[in-house]
Amino acid sequence: MPKLAGTDGRKMSKSYGNAIYLKDSPEEIRKKIMPMKTDTKRQRRTDPGEPADCPVFTLHQAFVPQEKRDEIVEGCRTAGIGCRDCKAVVLEYLLKALAPIQERRAGFEKNPGLIWDILEEGNGRARAAARATMAIVREALGF
Repeated sequence: MPKLAGTDGRKMSKSYGNAIYLKDSPEEIRKKIMPMKTDTKRQRRTDPGEPADCPVFTLHQAFVPQEKRDEIVEGCRTAGIGCRDCKAVVLEYLLKALAPIQERRAGFEKNPGLIWDILEEGNGRARAAARATMAIVREALGF
């Protein structure tokens, strides 16, 4: 998987302020994706493009199925589709991929105590495993 391009074309990074967050609403994600720069050599809708030179295409590689991605590549290289069309496709698949994560997150936001319960349960299991390991270590060292 290539590095995902951020909304400014550099690698996606929280410190660059160009990231798409799991907590972002679909509308926030649209507002971030639609103004993204694309292939800089493609000046007009009728100019052919090169997906390898387009930061948006890294998102296609991560979220769009191969068959649809092949259509996008062909459409871009022949100027059969425009950059807005390309972004609309990636938005469709990105939002579809993020929907279950966002739903689950919303459930946790409604019940923050559940997160603490999950953490405590995991903490208890980790302590039990650590105790067992330390018992083996102490026995091996003769303590």
